[in-house]
Amino acid sequence: MTRAIMVALYAPADRPERFEKALDAGADAVIVDLEDAVAPSRKASARAALADFTAVWASRGASAPAVQVRVNARGAEAHGADVAAVAALPAAFGIRLPKTQSPDDVAAVRAAVPGREVHALLESALSIERAFEIAQAGVASIAVGEADLRAEVGVPAGRAGEPGLAWSRARVANAAAAGGLPLPLMAVWADVADLDGLEQSCAAGRSLGYAGRTAIHPRQIEVIRRVFTPGPDEIERAQRIIERVRTAAADGTGAFVLDDGTFIDVAMVKAAQRTLSAAPRR
Repeated sequence: MTRAIMVALYAPADRPERFEKALDAGADAVIVDLEDAVAPSRKASARAALADFTAVWASRGASAPAVQVRVNARGAEAHGADVAAVAALPAAFGIRLPKTQSPDDVAAVRAAVPGREVHALLESALSIERAFEIAQAGVASIAVGEADLRAEVGVPAGRAGEPGLAWSRARVANAAAAGGLPLPLMAVWADVADLDGLEQSCAAGRSLGYAGRTAIHPRQIEVIRRVFTPGPDEIERAQRIIERVRTAAADGTGAFVLDDGTFIDVAMVKAAQRTLSAAPRR
């Protein structure tokens, strides 16, 4: 079963000196990047460094975060070597597949590395249109890759482009839910210095049904976690809903009014359970 992830931190595979910091930064997952963060001339050395990353990760034992390796896209020169390199890594390491255009891309990777989780990034207008098809292709998650998508559809970078991304984000979130996948993570916020913009963007994403976000710098982790973590009032209300539903079920009641006046039925338990699953562990 896929581990619940709220924050995933990217780490360039060709920078072994950053591996310990990435693993200890407090993210739920580390995405070791063989793609955009690595220059073409350094792809081979980046793949070789995966063994160093694995050793550092293994030293963390049960406290180690989840790991995904972002390979180069299917059709790229480095793709085959990347996938072969991941096949030699621990089975717990998932594959993050960029520029996923169709279920065929997913099927090819799953055939090459059976049993691995595949996390599909949708980075083009066509892939957004095919979001539900890709969600049904045996992936562990889907997410929007926004840099390429912005360029293709003409959405500006930074805060100016936020309204233009809302439809694509909502479509992917809906496709994930319809496909029975976990709620998706938002794409990275590229301006590391703009934490206010990151916070506002995260709040907008949460309202669309996103469960967290990927980060490119450890300083972004606290903001992401704060926005996507349910507050005390949300947690308390979710606990009341679940308790009242238990009581209603015992009494044979199908629906009821919560003490704040909200009409509640059994179908709302799922949202309450999701809130509690995202609450901080005590």
